[in-house]
Amino acid sequence: MTQHDDTIISFAPATSSDLDELVGIRIAAMRESLERVGRFDPDRARERFQSGFSADHTRYILSHAQRVGFVVVKQDENHLLLDHLYIHPDHQGQGIGSAVLTQLFFEADAAALPMRVGALKQSEANQFYQRHGFKKIDEGEWDVYYERQAQ
Repeated sequence: MTQHDDTIISFAPATSSDLDELVGIRIAAMRESLERVGRFDPDRARERFQSGFSADHTRYILSHAQRVGFVVVKQDENHLLLDHLYIHPDHQGQGIGSAVLTQLFFEADAAALPMRVGALKQSEANQFYQRHGFKKIDEGEWDVYYERQAQ
């Protein structure tokens, strides 16, 4: 269990049979940002997630024993990739994302690896990651890429 301020979270493994639930969380969490840039398409969102889905790297985020989101972290030889971090909109703004990052930073620091993440341009996720110490390292057509050095 991880505690950040008053927010206590834990993780539970995902399985391949959880794909539909995970896609539902992703679509709910991304909808507003994707609509803002004119790219909301639930079918494309499902296909993109499914194409890179690995249950071995996917953990549900639990708050008060309820599934409130999920995180996907993949290890490369020289960094950890925070591939997905989604909190269902019903549970955003409660410190859950910060508590998740606290735990992930602990894992990255223990492995002495930097952590990288990408965020959709014009998404509030950009400010979230910057507030938590990520620095911009690159930018693509649709995304901004960040890195946080191991401490």
